[in-house]
Amino acid sequence: MQATAAIRAMVEAAVRETPVTDIHTHICPPSFGSLCLWGIDELLTYHYLVAETFRWIDLPSETFWKMTKREQADLIWRTLFLEHSPVSEACRGVLTTLERLGLDTGARDLESYRRFFAGLTAGEIVDRVFERAGVREVVMTNDPFDDLERPLWESGARPDPRFKAALRLDLLLNNWPAAAPRLRGWGYAVEETSAEQSLAEVRRFLTDWITRIDALYLAVSLSPDFRMPEESARGRLIAGAVLPVCLELNRPLALMIGVKRQVNPALRLAGDSVDRSDIASLDYLCATYPRNKFMVTLLAREDQHALCVIARKFRNLLPFGCWWFLNNPSLIDEITRMRLELLGTSMIPQHSDARVTEQLLYKWEHSRRVIAEVLSDKYADLAATGWRPAEEEIRRDVGDLFGGTFRQFLE
Repeated sequence: MQATAAIRAMVEAAVRETPVTDIHTHICPPSFGSLCLWGIDELLTYHYLVAETFRWIDLPSETFWKMTKREQADLIWRTLFLEHSPVSEACRGVLTTLERLGLDTGARDLESYRRFFAGLTAGEIVDRVFERAGVREVVMTNDPFDDLERPLWESGARPDPRFKAALRLDLLLNNWPAAAPRLRGWGYAVEETSAEQSLAEVRRFLTDWITRIDALYLAVSLSPDFRMPEESARGRLIAGAVLPVCLELNRPLALMIGVKRQVNPALRLAGDSVDRSDIASLDYLCATYPRNKFMVTLLAREDQHALCVIARKFRNLLPFGCWWFLNNPSLIDEITRMRLELLGTSMIPQHSDARVTEQLLYKWEHSRRVIAEVLSDKYADLAATGWRPAEEEIRRDVGDLFGGTFRQFLE
C-alpha cells in the first residue's frame, strides 16, 4: 500500500506539472478579433449548454435565436444553474472554469462574473488561462473558406506562437459543388463539375495554404457514411490531391469521423448527433497509403475498441482524444484505460476541442484528474509484478502523452 501511495503521488505530480500541447481546438488568438471567444456569456451559450437547456424549456427555437447573447446566457444560467443543479459535465465545466479563475461559484452571482471578465482584455485572459491550465500550446482549426478568417491570413497575419495552425478541409471534401466556384474565384482553375479534372489545382491550393499558415496537419470532420475507396468527388480528392500533398510535405491527415450533422436544425450548432463509423475505411487507408500518416478520432463510443486494434496493426495511425460527446469523465476513463492496455503510450489521450478560451481550464482540469487516476492504476499493476517505475520514467511517459508522441508523429 505504501508503494502504491508513492506511485500515485508521483503520477499526480507529473500529470499536474507537465505542460500540455492541446492538439485540436477551435480557439483563436486575440489578434484574430471576433474569432477569439472568451467571457462568461460565451461560456454559457456554448452549444453543449444550449442543447441541454432545450431539454427543459418550451420555447420556440426562433425566439431563442432572436435573443441577444446576454439574454441567452441569462436564460441558460437560470435554467441549468438555478432551477436545476448543474451536475452535467458541461455545467460543471463552467463552474470549474470560474473557480480556477478565482471566482466564488458559491455566490451564484452571474453579474459579478460579468464584471470580472469586463475588467480584463482578451490578451490577459489568454495568458491567465494558458498558465493556469498548464497549456504550452494549442492547435487551432483554420478554415480558408471562412470569410472572417481567410483575410487575416491573406494579409500576412502571424498568430501568437502558442497558437499553431491546422488546415481544415470540410467544405472542400464534403461539398465540392460549393467549394469549386470559390476556388475558381481565388484563381485556381478547377472544373466545377469535375473534381477529377481539378486535382492538380487542388494540390496547388492545399500547398499554398499549408505554406501560408504553416499547418501542422490537415483535418476533416466526416459523417458516419464516409467510405474509402469511394467513387465520389470526396474520394477522388482525398486520393488524388489531399494524400499526395500530405505525403510530399510530410503532414498527417486528421480524420474525425462519426458526426451526423443537423439532426435537429432548429438547434443550429447544437443540433448535430452521432452514429457508428465504417472501420474498414481506416484499414484501407493505412494499408494502401503506408507512407502517409493518419490521426484519427471517432465519435461513437462503440468504435473505440476497433480503433485501438487497427492502430496496433498500422504504425501510421495515431488515435487521439475523446471527441465531443465522448468528452465526459466516465468515458475518458474507459477509453484511456483501453488505449493504454492495447497501445501503451503510443496515443494521444485527450484534446480539448475548446471553442471558448476559458474552456481550456475545465477540460484539462477534468481530464488530468481522470488520466492521473488511470495511470496510477496501471503503474500500480506494474509494481505488483516487481517492476517499480521510477519518477523520471513516469514523467517521460506523461510528457509523451501530453505532446511528445504527437511531435514525434509529425517528424
